[in-house]
Amino acid sequence: MSRDVFIVDGARTPFLKARTGPGPFTAADMATAAGTALLMRQSFAPDQLDEVILGCASPAADEVNIGRVVALRMGCGNAVPGWTVMRNCASGMQALDSAIANIQCGRSGLVLAGGVDALSHAPLLFSEKMVRWLANWYATKTVGQKLVALKSLRLAYLAPVIGIMKGLTDPIVGQLMGQTAENLAFRFGITREDMDAFAVQSHQRVVAGQDAGHYADEIVPLIGRDGTVYASDDGVRRDSSMAGLAKLKPFFDKKYGRVTPGNSSQITDGAAWLLLASAEAVERHGLQPIGRIVDSQWAGLAPDQMGLGPVHAAMPILQRHGLAPNDVDAWELNEAFAAQVIACLRAFDDDEYCRTHFGVETAPGAPDMARLNVDGGAVALGHPVGASGARIVLHLLHVLRRTGGKRGMASICIGGGQGGAMLVETMQ
Repeated sequence: MSRDVFIVDGARTPFLKARTGPGPFTAADMATAAGTALLMRQSFAPDQLDEVILGCASPAADEVNIGRVVALRMGCGNAVPGWTVMRNCASGMQALDSAIANIQCGRSGLVLAGGVDALSHAPLLFSEKMVRWLANWYATKTVGQKLVALKSLRLAYLAPVIGIMKGLTDPIVGQLMGQTAENLAFRFGITREDMDAFAVQSHQRVVAGQDAGHYADEIVPLIGRDGTVYASDDGVRRDSSMAGLAKLKPFFDKKYGRVTPGNSSQITDGAAWLLLASAEAVERHGLQPIGRIVDSQWAGLAPDQMGLGPVHAAMPILQRHGLAPNDVDAWELNEAFAAQVIACLRAFDDDEYCRTHFGVETAPGAPDMARLNVDGGAVALGHPVGASGARIVLHLLHVLRRTGGKRGMASICIGGGQGGAMLVETMQ
């Protein structure tokens, strides 16, 4: 039996920037819309899938196994299993890797895998003190007990806890993800100007990509309940400039920091899917694959250095296949923070870093900027945590097919101190 895993097709929603309050679509809405559109253009019925795997970092309380919820909403039927995976920022890539494992061991032949998050719908939570007060209140039985409980209530207890801030804080080191980016900026001497210049370039590349139609083939428009059409990613700033970004203040380290909202990825809602198949499924359904997943890798590192995860995950793949970074035709390195991407590039160039962590005497060198995120990245597009790992694999294949490239590497940093990477090839 062939162990090849093919990418047959893929689709995603527009990435919609979180603004005031919850966005127009829930996570399940977005995943259902993109998945339904993708399945409608296939030669098989949705109930012929072997399974649906969906990565999600922040599912709604009533959709905890959102993979199953969405599978049923897409019309896959009761017999198609649907399940959910969570690896923070790489949840969408983990869904792909889980599909790979099941295809290669023969449990599945045709899998819909991807990721989603609607971060604008992240909940506001009660504080622990308020929860304890409520527990005590519900235990009261007499009027006297209720009066005593009311006297103990403090207005401060009512202050909400912002769920997304807790989710983006590492519980081991007690740092927000942006603070870990500040760590890398200090370690590698990355200036505020370096970060802002990278951010401006990301916006400019997305604008150029949108104007050239480079995103058109992968995006499925969404239609709101009020009839509003959301046809494209809406977080990009066409007027992004160094002067404009210079006005923004550091957010994570207000006194000494360099990381600002302008050189960080945006809080965003979005979903992305890929259809994966074995060689046997390709033949059985007469499918025309657009690519093949060659290899994948997960890596761990210190949580306060998490942004370097893409280097730690990509290097073993490069070493296994005897490749240097610039032997790979295109790279998608998720832009959680401008500082984090720049740090990865400097780590690839750093002899001491590569000797210490990868056992090589000479650093392999960073991929050229002409190969890296050629249509921009998450600083401009946004980073719906569960979806980004799938999005970068999907877009990487579109870049390779458009440019005539053969090999591509998708890599992503993961909150908690991990990294993920996938090497893909096109089927021209």
